[in-house]
Amino acid sequence: MKTLILMRHAKAVQADGLQTDFERSLNERGKEDATEMGKRLLDKKLIPDLVICSAAKRTTKTAKIVAEQLSYNEHNIQKEFELYNCTVDEALNVIRRVNDECKTVVLVGHNPAITSLAGYLTNELIEGLPTAGQACIQFKGISWKQVARNMGELGWVDLPKLPLH
Repeated sequence: MKTLILMRHAKAVQADGLQTDFERSLNERGKEDATEMGKRLLDKKLIPDLVICSAAKRTTKTAKIVAEQLSYNEHNIQKEFELYNCTVDEALNVIRRVNDECKTVVLVGHNPAITSLAGYLTNELIEGLPTAGQACIQFKGISWKQVARNMGELGWVDLPKLPLH
């Protein structure tokens, strides 16, 4: 079985006109939420074989914080420019390139693609994932290369504002 954790980047600083959208980093709440969501993955014993993120600063920082909580080497985070302002198809292309030896993958990206991708893969109605929100999707008996519409099963959705289960 393959497990895909889709995560929206944590809360970023407001655009101030001095930096590009791509360069926006996390604010304090974003750092706290990313830390909490990483701890929740650890509590669920979901240790990734691979962490992939958009190359934007806020997604990279979110991925690094989550990786730290999971004792995943941040130097092994795969940064993909293709995930910045991407479509569902572009995100699928990234997922389909994952090596099948990887059983659990965390993908950190942006809305609307992350929320749309979760719905596309599971045929479940998922309202817009808030910052640092996560959706766990499981695929039985297929290769990452075969991931397509309605082939995944939604395991859970977790949001930083939800109480711990």
